[in-house]
Amino acid sequence: MSTESLSDKIIKCLPYAPPFLFVDHLNLINETGVEGVYTFPKDAFFYSGHFVHKPVTPGVIMLECMGQIGMICHLVFLTKLFETPRTFHPLLSNVEAGFFKTVEAEELLLVRSHKIYYRKELLRSKVEMFNSKNDLCVKADFLLKFIFP
Repeated sequence: MSTESLSDKIIKCLPYAPPFLFVDHLNLINETGVEGVYTFPKDAFFYSGHFVHKPVTPGVIMLECMGQIGMICHLVFLTKLFETPRTFHPLLSNVEAGFFKTVEAEELLLVRSHKIYYRKELLRSKVEMFNSKNDLCVKADFLLKFIFP
């Protein structure tokens, strides 16, 4: 009997590896959404050049983290890929985002998603990222598709 958690099984299915894996743990996952956490390490590859006067996490990297936790982990769950893993490629079809706070290295971030709909391998969700003070950092509406080669 495996003692591996559902969170660990789902994360193991993701098509990413460090330094581009932005999921530490999933706190909650069900049919309607996901809640997970990630902390960007201070030695992450992008901090040395963004920005040179004060390192902050690039917006595109924050969106990637939100997409990995709130969208791709959710699709792995919804399609039950954690039970019978197979190769897939996530394809971001659309994203509309608003940025409200900067994110610095070593901040614990909480990502929450809420499914709007899932049909025909398309998932549309609202995803939010919060810092450890529960301040909203980013809010986005994602549309994601899985492609199975």
